[in-house]
Amino acid sequence: MTGLLGVLACAVALYVLAHPRIAPGVKVLVLTAPPVAGVVLLLDVVGGETSAAVVVGAVYVVVLIALNGLLGHPRLPAWTKTTVFVTVPAAALAWLLVVTADDTIKDPGEDPCSMYYGGVGVSKAFPPQAYCLYESGGTHDLAAGAQSVFWVCFVSSLLLLAVGLWEVVRHPKTLVRQFRTDRSLTR
Repeated sequence: MTGLLGVLACAVALYVLAHPRIAPGVKVLVLTAPPVAGVVLLLDVVGGETSAAVVVGAVYVVVLIALNGLLGHPRLPAWTKTTVFVTVPAAALAWLLVVTADDTIKDPGEDPCSMYYGGVGVSKAFPPQAYCLYESGGTHDLAAGAQSVFWVCFVSSLLLLAVGLWEVVRHPKTLVRQFRTDRSLTR
């Protein structure tokens, strides 16, 4: 059932991307809102972190405005605009790999820190970090490569989104244009 839902979601995403009468801002909203809504729902309902869910929702609104400003920037090349669609998911995946590297959910004694290094696994959500902590106070980093990938992708996407936000601040009509369809295509 999950596979079928995944295939249907990909089909809808391809349809939305390919349809010329759908405004670019609506495309961005339709394609980015479901994963963020899932995270907000998990934080609120499952985790009981309502304040964190509100923060994630507010950050999403700012990122959505910045992303539409970036896509509406008239002088940026297309590869620059689409880079953010690669760096943001890559940063999210690298973040997930880092914060789950210590596997503290597993039974005691089966996580990598106690099995291989003889320590206790510790992970931080932000800045993402996972390490083994020894009784002597020493540490051993886990997933250092994924941590580097996270920071490269995070900084590059943050810079690109800052350009988009600057474009919206300078020219607010850029955001409005992203949510309008081209009149020549609708006739």
